[in-house]
Amino acid sequence: MNNYPIRTYLFILIIVFISIAFALPNIFSADPAIQISGQSGEMEINQSVMDDITTALKDADIDYFGTKVDGETGILRLTDIDQQLYAKQVIQKKLGLEYVVALNLAPTTPEWLTRFGASPMKLGLDLRGGVHFLLEVNTDEAISKQMDTIVRQVRTAMREEKLRYESIKLVKRKQIVAAFKTKTDADKANSIIRQKFTGITRDINEENGLFIIRSKMSEPEIKKIQDYAINQNLTTLRNRVNELGVSEPVVQRQGKNRIVVELPGVQDTAAAKRIIGKTANLEFRLEAKPGSSNREKFSFSDSYVRDRGIKDAYLKRTVVITGDHVSKASAGYDEKGTPNVNISLNSQGGARMHRMTRNNIGQRLGVLFIEYKVRTKYNIDSDGKKIAISERYVEKKIINLATIQSALGVGFQITGLSTPREASELALFLRAGAMAAPMYFVEERTIGPSLGAENIVLGVKSVSIGMFLVVIFMLLYYKIFGLFANIALTLNLLILVAFMSMLEATLTLPGIAGIVLTVGIAVDANVLIFSRIKEEISNGLPPQSAISAGYDRAFVSIVDANVTTLIVAVILFIIGSGPVQGFAVTLSIGILVSMFTAIIVTRALVNLSFGNRSIEKLRI
Repeated sequence: MNNYPIRTYLFILIIVFISIAFALPNIFSADPAIQISGQSGEMEINQSVMDDITTALKDADIDYFGTKVDGETGILRLTDIDQQLYAKQVIQKKLGLEYVVALNLAPTTPEWLTRFGASPMKLGLDLRGGVHFLLEVNTDEAISKQMDTIVRQVRTAMREEKLRYESIKLVKRKQIVAAFKTKTDADKANSIIRQKFTGITRDINEENGLFIIRSKMSEPEIKKIQDYAINQNLTTLRNRVNELGVSEPVVQRQGKNRIVVELPGVQDTAAAKRIIGKTANLEFRLEAKPGSSNREKFSFSDSYVRDRGIKDAYLKRTVVITGDHVSKASAGYDEKGTPNVNISLNSQGGARMHRMTRNNIGQRLGVLFIEYKVRTKYNIDSDGKKIAISERYVEKKIINLATIQSALGVGFQITGLSTPREASELALFLRAGAMAAPMYFVEERTIGPSLGAENIVLGVKSVSIGMFLVVIFMLLYYKIFGLFANIALTLNLLILVAFMSMLEATLTLPGIAGIVLTVGIAVDANVLIFSRIKEEISNGLPPQSAISAGYDRAFVSIVDANVTTLIVAVILFIIGSGPVQGFAVTLSIGILVSMFTAIIVTRALVNLSFGNRSIEKLRI
């Protein structure tokens, strides 16, 4: 009686060894580090860049060690976490805003642990590691783009109705001014605009012998476009964050035209900033013929110039399709082993592309990559000091210009990309969706290391005090059985930490509260079992039968109580967000683990101590 088969003990030992292996990385604290990468996938981080950085750090008396460069990124470890933010400012000033300089935590987990996938738990923003971005959406640009579209549509409508106009143009990107020679044409045009274009206010006046219609957007229409731009950017950002694989991210609107992005536990913050902050889109345009008035000059991308020696070309102003028409995008390689992006268009984009390429076989089609960026400019003040100023600008470069061999449909490839990372990022941008309006970083903040360290200390202290009190109580009240419960409780915490590390869950302060609650729940199950054993002994059962009956009859009550709590935790996870979800995840894992340790592990320890033995009296 009261004896497990050998396979049960082996199963418990395997669980213990696996838990130790996956929980062990959490004792190795990460080094504060600075990570450097280029604003675009083409920019290379080489040893020369790192030498400039280390020189700047030496001049600023900042201690560092362990520089590492892989061509695309560079990482530099610091000896003092208090100098991390200052080091970032020094490096950013040295390199300028063309480079992404981000705070990071470089792991110190031994290689023999990382070989089988063991890594430490991610810590939330309130503990350590994580970044807070505040981005501003340029909604005026979204309104201007819509007005440009309306101007083209108005011209098309006038031609379809065979109305002659002197000019139709956009003034200050806010007002459409249409000039007609006769009042009859102006009245007809006014009627067409009223019928076909909602949300547009109109005003007709006679000026210098011409009849002028001035049209602009109504306030409700402007508000509608602004809300659409914010919501579209929110959706795109969430898609990009999901591509980064960040646990419990926060992407939400703040105020009229700002978006907050919080990435708890993120490691590669440089890549996160580059991917989240980049406002990029594609335009497909035909090459313009020499002497044409409908043309615009663009430079080629650096890789295109390097590979072919061609610096610029003329494209038509008319856009065939944009990145908005892309439904699928994936990075790959062509038959020559060169990185490319495989694109699938939606039905509207596919129809436009087919119609355009069918009628222009033999001509060249250009792919224009458009980025909204920030650069550093320096002015000299009255005292002769150099002042850094951030300047926003738009960069348009041709990444591919190829001859149309046959009519294209919904699927084709973009070539001319220099690196796999560049192809991967372009595919990510297209997959996540286009930004409806440009965005710029207003604020970047990493939760201070001192505050995070204090929260960690307080969290560990709360778990330690709670566990110490429980351990003392169980030893004094249940004696040897209390020791078994304490061993199971320690194992419970070990497995919980290992599970959270394996799942790459993010630990927050509410998560620590869930751990504290788990300690109580785990002991509660043992209290039920041990109290039942006491009761059975009082009823006259022999010790061996009392142990068996105690575990068997308390099982239903334990399962009922834990399943009820688990249901509540699942509901919290479904309807909650951020910290609430973190608490729910920790509590759910803790409940499942506590049932294993309280029922199976303590029973195994009891069986090893008292199984198949003659016991006259049981001290419990």
